[in-house]
Amino acid sequence: MLTITTTNNLDGYEVVEYLGIVTGEAVSGINMFRDIGAGLRNVFGGRSAGYEDEMSQAREEVLNEMSQRAEALGANAVIGASVGYETFSEMIMTTACGTAVRVRRKA
Repeated sequence: MLTITTTNNLDGYEVVEYLGIVTGEAVSGINMFRDIGAGLRNVFGGRSAGYEDEMSQAREEVLNEMSQRAEALGANAVIGASVGYETFSEMIMTTACGTAVRVRRKA
């Protein structure tokens, strides 16, 4: 299984090969019912479960996509990973980016 970390190294492992930058992208539409619910929560307070679920699902999708791209390069880890979100119109764009590497356990 591929390891993904936000750090630039893995404790107990050494990077033996840098394979390049890998990414994952997803653009999700938000339906009007979630928008209405979120608008009401803005007025009355509270969390928007619909948006949170959508963002969680999108995050998993982009991390999986990034993992698959790293594995296709022969990587067994991704270091320096980050996830970002951007909204435009009625869409949420989720991205993941990191460095695909091959690591081995330190002797």
